[in-house]
This record gives sequence, structure tokens and C-alpha cells, in this order.
Amino acid sequence: MAESSFDSFVDQAYAEIVVIRHRETSWNAERKIQGLNTNSTRIMFLVAERLSKEPKISYVYSSDLKRAFETAQIIAAKCGNLELLTDPDLRERHLGDIQGLVYQEASRINLPIAYKAFHLTAQTLDNLYDRCTSALHRIGDKHKGERVVVVTHGGVIRSLHERARPKARKVDKILNTSVNVVRLFHGDKWRIQVWGEVTHLDQTGFLKSGFGGDRTSG
Repeated sequence: MAESSFDSFVDQAYAEIVVIRHRETSWNAERKIQGLNTNSTRIMFLVAERLSKEPKISYVYSSDLKRAFETAQIIAAKCGNLELLTDPDLRERHLGDIQGLVYQEASRINLPIAYKAFHLTAQTLDNLYDRCTSALHRIGDKHKGERVVVVTHGGVIRSLHERARPKARKVDKILNTSVNVVRLFHGDKWRIQVWGEVTHLDQTGFLKSGFGGDRTSG
């Protein structure tokens, strides 16, 4: 179940980071690994509209990959033409030869070796974890007392959850445009305030059809 606790005031003791997964892509919908979708523009505008009505946002950060950057552009514009900064450390991991293949086909037809590596290469996941958590640390240190948005990918958000709650059960799915709020305090403490909030999608039908960000999507 999604957790929710929005406050209107950000204390100087922490930075409040609103982490958003990019809009649905055609590859997400088809259970392919990565991609871009021209049919899901509505949910991108809905999350931007939602954020524009919440406590003031100072900056928007984004992965430099297109599917995240386009979502971030809409959010930045809707929330007052905010400055949009890209950070390659917020990228999803690249999956090499398996990227773009239908998930089920990759295991039995196309590239079984790459498929196996996708699941078993711990080093790749460790690198993603180190890269994206370090990126969020940098953003948090720069914006104490502010509320900023970070638009990124499913795998990145899973790593951020693991950093904030290392002893908790691993996250199953992260829906496109879901709202996840993490507070980064002085002294290296992270606290999740909101997780997996998607009430802006209630009337769209997406929650029944959308392919949420499990380990096979970014």
C-alpha cells in the first residue's frame, strides 16, 4: 500500500526530494526493456498538475535519458518554469544486447546468455546503487531546506528505497509517474515520507493496464 504524508514546510535540517518515475513508455506497456511512448502523454501532465498544487518546488533534476527528461520538462514548466538540471548518474543501467527485447523472448529465443546476466550480475546492480544514491546525496546536500523534484527510472528508485530502508522488503513495482518523497537529513539519515503515491492516476485506467517498474523495466 502506498504511504503518504505531505507537509507544507521544509525544515533547514533536511532536503525533501520528490522522486518521480518517468511516464509510461511503449516498451513498458509491451513488457520490453526500456523505450518511449507517444500515447501516455496524459499521465505526464497529470503528475505535473499534481505537483504544481503541492508545496513549492525549487528545482527539477532529471536523468538525461529522453523518457525521463521529457517528463521533467513538463513538471518544470507546470511548476513555474523551474530550472531543469540533468544528471547522468540518475540514468537507468543499460542492459546491452538484451535492451529492447520482449522480456519473455529474451530468455528462450534471442539472448539467453544476456538474459541470465541481466538477473545474475550483482556488480551491475551494485554500480547502479552506488551511482544513484551518491547522486541523491549530492542533490540533498545542495538543497537543504528546499523541496526539489528528481525524475528518474524504476531501477534507480528501487535502489533509493533500499538505501532509505535497507532492512525492509525489496520493492516489487514502481508505477510510472508514481510520487515518492524522501527526506535527506544532516548526518546521512534518509527518511521516506511518501511511497508509491498515484492518486493522480485514479481516473485514467492506467492502474489497470500500466506495466509498473519491476526488475524488467526502467
